[in-house]
Amino acid sequence: MKRIFVTGFALLALFQVRAQNVPTDSTSYKSKKLKLEEVNLVSSYYKQDGNNSAVTGGIGSEHLTDIANTIDVKLVKYGDTGIKHTFDIEAGIDHYTSASSDMIDLSANSSASSSDNRFYPSLTYLRENEEKGRTLGIGVSSSTEFDYQSFGGNISFSQKTKDRNGEFTAKFQTFIDQLKLIEPVELRAPGSEGYESANRNTFAGTLSYSQVVNKNLQVMLVGDVISQNGYLSLPFHRVYFADGSVHQEKMPDTRLKIPLGIRGSYFLGDNVIIRAYYRYYTDDWNLKAHTADLEIPVKLTQAFSVSPFYRYYTQTGTKYFRPYGEHTASDEYYTSNYDLSKFDSSFFGMGMKFTPLNGLFGLKHWNTLEIRYGHYTRTTNMTSDIISINIKYK
Repeated sequence: MKRIFVTGFALLALFQVRAQNVPTDSTSYKSKKLKLEEVNLVSSYYKQDGNNSAVTGGIGSEHLTDIANTIDVKLVKYGDTGIKHTFDIEAGIDHYTSASSDMIDLSANSSASSSDNRFYPSLTYLRENEEKGRTLGIGVSSSTEFDYQSFGGNISFSQKTKDRNGEFTAKFQTFIDQLKLIEPVELRAPGSEGYESANRNTFAGTLSYSQVVNKNLQVMLVGDVISQNGYLSLPFHRVYFADGSVHQEKMPDTRLKIPLGIRGSYFLGDNVIIRAYYRYYTDDWNLKAHTADLEIPVKLTQAFSVSPFYRYYTQTGTKYFRPYGEHTASDEYYTSNYDLSKFDSSFFGMGMKFTPLNGLFGLKHWNTLEIRYGHYTRTTNMTSDIISINIKYK
């Protein structure tokens, strides 16, 4: 846990000099020079436990820890014609340890699979015509770890209504992934060296519309269509059949997902906001799910607010799932991954936000410190905890 605080405040020190020297623009002046508008430094620690590891066929330890650190920098400038140009640069690195991944090789006390690092940079460019209320965006991203490489791209368009109370947004994203096919040790061909590879492609389209209904209520409607093709199994997931034989997880090579959601924010006076969210999800693997989320930020003082939250989730489970030892040779596809089983889950916790008038530690532009803690429980007896810290410069 200590590493989170050390990392977050160490990154804060890197920007201290810049924060003290960047002038504040007046509301009437629009800088034509590229200037630093916002920086977010986020560190988190995640820990989970359970006894349904897919690596060992739906039984065994799911113990995992993950330390994540990201930095997000937003730069802004105005062109000669008044067009606003925004560059959002983000980079993150995770380090995780996983007891279940360590069991890819059943004979190892501690193998190379027991831990890994993931690096994920991204760059987004937005071109906004504030007079017409129109924004165009384009972005690229990547994610790299030992057995997985992903490259992503996206384009977006948004248009505000004439009264500026509504906004329509359309976005298209694609992810082109390559996986190393790391098989369970007992299923590898004798004398095989190295790993084969396979591809996985994801294409996602999103349409959303947000509306300010009145001074107290805002709503947003969101719909997605997500299509995946390629190798959609995980190669190191074991599946044990009823006859005692062990197999490698096998799933269809296509998947179509359709999530639909509605989000609302109601301002209950000056100090309380009620934020609610509902999402319905369905796909062609026969998995259906409902998500209901509620968060209530409460401003206790001018500089301090709390945000209790609760999320309930339930899913039916995919038709390809069976627990340990229940699949048979007649099954065309098979998995014992409990993420694809029927379950209910709850996620609840609290956020605390500090916005001191004179800035954090006397640094005016470092104006926000947010700490969030959440506890997750699932009816498959998996539990997890996460704590995160966000420090903002603006």
